[in-house]
Amino acid sequence: MSKKLKIKVINGPNINMLGIREPGIYGSDNYKSLIQSVKKYAREHKIFVKCYQSNYEGDLVSEIQKCLGKFDGIVINPGAYTHTSIAILDAAKAVKIPLVEVHISKVEEREDFRQVSYIRNAAVKTITGHGIKGYLEALDFLLENAAAKEASK
Repeated sequence: MSKKLKIKVINGPNINMLGIREPGIYGSDNYKSLIQSVKKYAREHKIFVKCYQSNYEGDLVSEIQKCLGKFDGIVINPGAYTHTSIAILDAAKAVKIPLVEVHISKVEEREDFRQVSYIRNAAVKTITGHGIKGYLEALDFLLENAAAKEASK
């Protein structure tokens, strides 16, 4: 690729509590190790990555909107807002940036209320149940997606 890919990694509520919150579901890796892993992987693959986390829906909407014209892709784990936030979905649709939905746990095997994902309607791919490795898979997918677009020009 001729230009460095710019990816925004957005995490929603309680992702900052990784390693503390239900380690049987989310694993023992903490939020700091998640971010370190993402940044290391991005450096190795020559991707510019910026990470953001908030427990507030409006902040997540604003962060998605700020990506317009500045980022080539978004990796998002909206946390519980996955199942409730039309506002986050609308922001993702508005910016029209390739977006990968990531969940650390396998949400499809969890409670009934977790079976609805609003953000999935704006996602080009969904990765669930791969722990923090899912974030790296999302970066790979966006990198491959961008390379394929460039090759087709």
